[in-house]
Amino acid sequence: MPEHNADLVILGGGSGGYACALRAAELGMSVVLVERDKVGGTCLHYGCIPTKALLHAAEVADSAREGAKVGVRSSLEGIDMAGVNAYKDGVIAKLYKGLQGLVKSRKITVVAGDGKFVGPNAVVVGDDRYVGKSVVLATGSYARTLPGLDIGGRVITSYEALNLDYVPSKVVILGGGVIGVEFASVYSSFGAEVTIVEALPRLVPNEDEFASKLLERAFRRRKITFKTGVRFTGAKQSDDAVTVSLESGEELEADLLLVAVGRGPNTANAGFEEAGVTMERGFVLTDERLRTNLPGVYALGDIVPGLQLAHRGFAQGIFLAEELAGLKPPVIDEAGIPRVTYCEPEVASVGLTEAQAKERYGEIQTLTYDLAGNGKSQILQTQGAIKLVKSGPEGTPGPVVGIHMVGARVGELIGEAQLVYNWDAQAEDVAALIHAHPTQNEAFGEAHLALAGKPLHSHS
Repeated sequence: MPEHNADLVILGGGSGGYACALRAAELGMSVVLVERDKVGGTCLHYGCIPTKALLHAAEVADSAREGAKVGVRSSLEGIDMAGVNAYKDGVIAKLYKGLQGLVKSRKITVVAGDGKFVGPNAVVVGDDRYVGKSVVLATGSYARTLPGLDIGGRVITSYEALNLDYVPSKVVILGGGVIGVEFASVYSSFGAEVTIVEALPRLVPNEDEFASKLLERAFRRRKITFKTGVRFTGAKQSDDAVTVSLESGEELEADLLLVAVGRGPNTANAGFEEAGVTMERGFVLTDERLRTNLPGVYALGDIVPGLQLAHRGFAQGIFLAEELAGLKPPVIDEAGIPRVTYCEPEVASVGLTEAQAKERYGEIQTLTYDLAGNGKSQILQTQGAIKLVKSGPEGTPGPVVGIHMVGARVGELIGEAQLVYNWDAQAEDVAALIHAHPTQNEAFGEAHLALAGKPLHSHS
């Protein structure tokens, strides 16, 4: 078997794998990047980017439909899915071409094929063996389903949903997490009748309860139906429909059942367990510096327990490259990673929920600022709020340890929010900053003014 040697061999070319490759090459390492599909992984080709392109198309559809509200005589004639898909695919193609150019310019060796890790420090692809001084496992995730629920026909995952050539008239979405509510938002804007089924008591259950309540209120206004705290028991397909059965005895009929029950670690048949890597429920276990139990073997991204976010994997990729170069980068604080759900309205957060903050700090203070008091939010005709969570009781100093936002475009505010959390800022620090008028950033500033004890555009 031909053997090829490099400083670093990376198995998986998604957000984490390619970021690690780019930074390692920048730091002078020879890098082999093994990818069985396309560099960019799920995020670029089947996840974040295409989904957000659909969400933008949905926003345009809503704007056309609602033009009369602002005196613009526009109307929505319909959704041309061929045109929507061409737009989406064009965005992906442009980004992919740019990424390919970057990888080539750094002289990274890209190996196309199904790689298998073999201990202690090699990845085998076909008849070739790639040996690294260090190996990074970055094989990403796949769309989960439930036991007994087979994907096919009218039962689809997000992967198939991204390539539909028609708009269904009725959709049932199994799962009210990030993926579920984003697709619910898209389909509703495109004119479909949508029902979300979520086994847990609320939508976006990983977010602060405040955010769930505001999103549920907004979805009711949009006539998006959701059933929370109810379990799915089965689905039957016919030629022209799928019937979804719930534990309550209720049956829902739709054109499609979209299964959005989360993503699982893509580690099956990758050789990890056979090579002696410590695993748990399919995930690779690491320490805070992303080291596995095997010397010189690291793991990152969706196969490591924690937030399954492209930018988490990306950050971990950079961290690992710098770690291997001896730069001793600081450990990534998982709570400091921003989270955005891009439905309408958006949900954005960073830091601890109120419940988590109480558990960690005991006494805390919270403040909620309604976007009704913000000029730009009124111009955008969005409803929502910003919630701040501070450690320590009212009247005592303490950093802002949680920021939770709901409203149109609040994902754009998460940049400043993550600085506040990650730099341990107190309300007074942010209150002293000047926020441009009229922007939604002003609402962020006003919330901190109120938390600092000097509210202006808020009722005490």
